[in-house]
Amino acid sequence: MFKQGEIVEISTNTQVFKGVFIKEEKDFLVVKLDTGYNIGIAKRNIKDKKSTGKVKKDKEKETKEKQDSKLPNISILHTGGTIASKVDYTTGAVIAKFTESDILKLFPEIKKLANIKSKLVRNMQSEMIRFAHYNILAKAVKEEAEKGADGIIVTQGTDTLHQTSAALAFALENLGIPVIIVGSQRSSDRGSTDSAMNLVSATNFIVNSDFAGVGICMHENPDDDTCLILPACKTRKMHTSRRDAFRPINANPIARINVEKKEIEFIAEGDKKDNKKKITLKLFNEKLKVGLIKPHVQMFESELHAYKGFDGLVVELLGIGHIPSMKVDEFTKENEKILKTLEHLAKKMPVVVAPQTIYGRINMNVYTPGKQLLEAGLIGNYTDMTPETAFIKLAWLLSNYKDKEQIKELFEKNLRGEISDRTEKEFFLI
Repeated sequence: MFKQGEIVEISTNTQVFKGVFIKEEKDFLVVKLDTGYNIGIAKRNIKDKKSTGKVKKDKEKETKEKQDSKLPNISILHTGGTIASKVDYTTGAVIAKFTESDILKLFPEIKKLANIKSKLVRNMQSEMIRFAHYNILAKAVKEEAEKGADGIIVTQGTDTLHQTSAALAFALENLGIPVIIVGSQRSSDRGSTDSAMNLVSATNFIVNSDFAGVGICMHENPDDDTCLILPACKTRKMHTSRRDAFRPINANPIARINVEKKEIEFIAEGDKKDNKKKITLKLFNEKLKVGLIKPHVQMFESELHAYKGFDGLVVELLGIGHIPSMKVDEFTKENEKILKTLEHLAKKMPVVVAPQTIYGRINMNVYTPGKQLLEAGLIGNYTDMTPETAFIKLAWLLSNYKDKEQIKELFEKNLRGEISDRTEKEFFLI
């Protein structure tokens, strides 16, 4: 059988597949095609197979990049994901590349824009992140800023990228430089990868604007036309795989970047750069237990029992602000139990709310079920935070404030742009 890294040609009754052999499974062979995609070829369909050679692995030398005193300094902090990876065709696998020379080989365009410093903070999938990693990342941002970075790019996997942006926005107080979170929806071994454009756009934005604060840089549409700078606490991943998966919620994007035309169009106002500002860290309690529950049809009171030992809870309210809370006939007795247990939890910990609809604003004063929740002690009326941002904000408040009344007051107050002053119809699905 083939060895990993061999160039192979496998024929079936209908097709000939050429590529790099990756591995053999019980019933099929895995081959990486020239397109960059992996394919499994069923053994029962194979009529002929042969090796045509072996991929030669280039020896790469690590070189120290010269610094240009006329260019701004940008630090890239890596947490993992596919954005700084490339294919190793000896194995068919995607390998991570994180050094300065690696980054400039992958994205040579940015060399003319800034002096790049690259640092691996963690190498992990974004869904594995915990509060401790937010603290590590916030400390790394502060360290780079104190060393003179004019801007910082954080690369991360996209699954929880919008939660990281919110966490950094809350943890980094008095931030006077841009911190832009960048991800990639398509891996770098695919022709449709968005990694280069996202990173180059973020670099251009840092170099050629006076923005300060935390933002996200991702594709605006499926084409390679423009990228958007999105607000840290008002953005959500809204598609599993599209390159324009990240959308602003109840808000406008901050800016649009067209790298080809070298244009930056500001859409919303933000803070201005001030390198003299000294960052203050307000970190997360790494042992906190914060829950997130989604009420639904046929809900049972026992579902809330899991949160009895937690420090806080976010409830994604249905519609404008409801849960199954009322007995209306012989089949709805359980609903009264749900409300009672929720009221009991709210006496022990902050129980806050966010709209399950994603778009729009909570108003628990409109209908009786909503008023019941207010009387039960739920926090967050008139807010329009996404559930993820509400989760991050509650965790951050619990980490830095002890008084429950103060937490309630601050949760309902706009601190980092997480609550819109007004709801505009134009914001829906922009």
